[in-house]
Amino acid sequence: MTAAYTLYAKPGFAATTIERLCSEARISNRAFYECFGGREELLQALHERCVEESLAVVTKAVQEAPNTLEGRIKAGIRAYIDFTTADWRRARIMHVEVRRSGDVLTLSRQRAIDSFARLVQEASADFPQAAPLNRRLVALATVGALQELLIEWLLSDDQPDIDELVDTAVHIFTRSLGTPDTRG
Repeated sequence: MTAAYTLYAKPGFAATTIERLCSEARISNRAFYECFGGREELLQALHERCVEESLAVVTKAVQEAPNTLEGRIKAGIRAYIDFTTADWRRARIMHVEVRRSGDVLTLSRQRAIDSFARLVQEASADFPQAAPLNRRLVALATVGALQELLIEWLLSDDQPDIDELVDTAVHIFTRSLGTPDTRG
């Protein structure tokens, strides 16, 4: 898993063969196949572990945040961005390689997006919305925006500052989820 964590992040999933994984991990191909059905299954296990850890961090931050929409938004976004960017490999697997793997992780990726969207919905459920929109669709849109900001951070030659990512995401979430009073 450790070897895949690094190799799937760089040079990437497509460029990482079973032989390279096994060489890096210092295990035989047979030992690999005793644990995983293939490199796709290993990528799915890594992705799901990253998602579970991220969800736990964000859930805790939201629970401990001030009981305001803005407080929950700021705490959740800060926790997610800080946790995800603390290890570029995690960020890369969750936001770049998950897309580049093609159909391999489509279902896993959709489950992750759904989990984060449900978290956004639950965190904002106690507060009135700015417009009579489908709360689930708004949650999906904000999660997608956050993912794109992290992809920009990962792939840009002029990498944005983490605080700039947080401020931008908070702005998007607050404007999307808040009442007219929180739109300032």
